[in-house]
Amino acid sequence: MNNNKEKFKIVVKTHQGLEDILAEELKNLGVESVEKLTRAVSFDGDKELLYKVNYLCRTALRVLKPVHTFTAKNEHIFYRKMKDFDWTEFIDAKGTIAVDSAVSSNYFSNSKYVFLKAKDAIVDQIRDKFGIRPSIDLDEPDIRINVRIFQDEITLSLDSSGSSLHKRGYRVNVNEAPLNEALAAGLILTSGWDRESNFIDPMCGSGTFLIEAAMYAYNIPPGSHRKKFGFQNWKDYDPVMWKNIIAKANMDMRKFNHKIIGSDISPEAVGMARSNIRLAKLDNKIELSRKAFEKQSSPGGTGVIMMNPPYGERMKPDDINALYKSMGDKLKQEYKGYEAWILSSNKEALKSLGLGTSKRLSFHAGPLELSFFNYKLYEGSLKKSKQKENLSEEEYEENNN
Repeated sequence: MNNNKEKFKIVVKTHQGLEDILAEELKNLGVESVEKLTRAVSFDGDKELLYKVNYLCRTALRVLKPVHTFTAKNEHIFYRKMKDFDWTEFIDAKGTIAVDSAVSSNYFSNSKYVFLKAKDAIVDQIRDKFGIRPSIDLDEPDIRINVRIFQDEITLSLDSSGSSLHKRGYRVNVNEAPLNEALAAGLILTSGWDRESNFIDPMCGSGTFLIEAAMYAYNIPPGSHRKKFGFQNWKDYDPVMWKNIIAKANMDMRKFNHKIIGSDISPEAVGMARSNIRLAKLDNKIELSRKAFEKQSSPGGTGVIMMNPPYGERMKPDDINALYKSMGDKLKQEYKGYEAWILSSNKEALKSLGLGTSKRLSFHAGPLELSFFNYKLYEGSLKKSKQKENLSEEEYEENNN
């Protein structure tokens, strides 16, 4: 293990499409140079920075500390080199471990098999040395190890996060297709919302957008509701440093003088959202009601409307198109001066909005590709809208087809 100020490589994993947002978060923490990877970024940092990234980065999923690399082209060499590495520097014989693996290789095709061989090598080494073996605990291990294989290159890392960082600790009740907390935070940051206007989610489901928006608005650390992080089980864990980071983050919270408003037509969804908001201790910071979007009234002012409407998997095409048309009508009629951001995979239904798209971004949530569409709801005529964007007739039409 390293002393407190010694620098080492850190790899932070995120959702595909959020690499730039994560890099910007890291720069705000003082990281000078970031290398962008696929679904991850890497940089050099010390122990304090590793703690801060876990506690403060809204779009991070896991924070890894690489500790060893080697090459192998078959299972026998892989097992031998795994076993040759001194795991006793990190793992207690009476402790618990878990192994995660990510494989992209012509030599190793089965990530479950890699997990088994890696686990066997670690356990066999410690048993040979001490006569006892660590136990496997896939849920809450003392030490979580990440094995990444790209062709014949193997990287072994300690996972400093423990469970994925999207598991903030405030969400117990969710609907059928809950939005990942880190992805929700990333979409909010991507929107450019500057926390100087209202934030509205009129189809709030279990409340993830609302909670992440409120935590961002008040600068509440995303890790503040988690009970534990993986690095707290490491042999070089510094509790004083960790306590100071938390104290400093609490001092950096800010005031927010606008509204965060959520609603949903479903009583079950509103009940779940209310429970999650209470767990996040944001009861007095979010306005919540049960109401259909078409029956809601704008609070005035300006701001961002962000929603994750039904994609239509369980609805007839005519019904989903009618829903999206009513959404578009409502936005045009009552929310001039706002920006709308809609997360959806149903491009046909989105055409029923009757709104010109200002921007479209793509993100991945597991195997699902989602599109994030931006609509600027201007005051005045379409002609003025084009002039505000400084677009010609041809450019406007191209941008909105």
